[in-house]
Amino acid sequence: MRALVTGASGQLGTAVLRRHPDSVGVGRAQVDLAKVTRDDIADLIGAHDPDIVINTAAYTKVDLAESEPEVAERVNARAVGRLAEVCARLGKPFVTYSTDYVFDGTSTTPYFESARRNPLSVYGRTKASGEDAALEAHPDSLVIRTSWLLSSTHRNFVTVMLDRARSGELKVVEDQIGRPTAADDLAMATDHAINKGVSGLLHLTNRGHPTSWFGLAREIVGLGGMDPDLVSPCATLEYPTAAVRPAYSVLESEIDDVDDTWLPPWEEMLPDLVAAQRDQLPEPRVEDTARRTSPP
Repeated sequence: MRALVTGASGQLGTAVLRRHPDSVGVGRAQVDLAKVTRDDIADLIGAHDPDIVINTAAYTKVDLAESEPEVAERVNARAVGRLAEVCARLGKPFVTYSTDYVFDGTSTTPYFESARRNPLSVYGRTKASGEDAALEAHPDSLVIRTSWLLSSTHRNFVTVMLDRARSGELKVVEDQIGRPTAADDLAMATDHAINKGVSGLLHLTNRGHPTSWFGLAREIVGLGGMDPDLVSPCATLEYPTAAVRPAYSVLESEIDDVDDTWLPPWEEMLPDLVAAQRDQLPEPRVEDTARRTSPP
């Protein structure tokens, strides 16, 4: 499978291209989704003639989107619709990704693909609009919802937790519940879904027990060779943000063709991912080491 991958420099785009080295990756320098036209997309697809188009690009600055709703809408909704429309016209399969943030988090049981959406943020609303735009323009599109994306190659929650823990204690919210997803595992599961001919909405996350950001942070810090007790719990209300996050956003799939062995439990994928990120961190500064080792 030779794909045209948008958002190629991001966590997921990098993972997809690593599985398909013969594919073509394009980033913002080649195609700015905030400005892209249908003709731009047609020219891009025509130049490379891929077997499939996989859109991993997105506006993901969740809090900034509250003050930049037009930009988020252009990238997450309008551009997705245009990509899907041109792919449909040219007879190309189309895959794009969405988020658990299309749900409001009021459930206490996992969300399936058919669950009612009620996004709480601009980011969530624009991603929901992107889902609709893709499926309206190209009904055979594959729209994959995922959550809490991590990778071994880019700065993300793992990197931030390791970095901050080396500098001292940190607080992490314990009242937002979900499941993390490794970009490499998601790329692999995407291949399985494509090969199975799955279309429409699909939920894909790593399996395993639902956890909080606090619980995940403790696991990361412990796997990083530090004391998990450096991480303290706090409530979301203690650290207000511009965008409201869902309190519960565990995703499950009700699609018959989906094998739940496509993605391993997050508890199994996390050690290797943390080890890779830990090895890439710069050496701690002397003052950070002193802060950790000095008596109270």
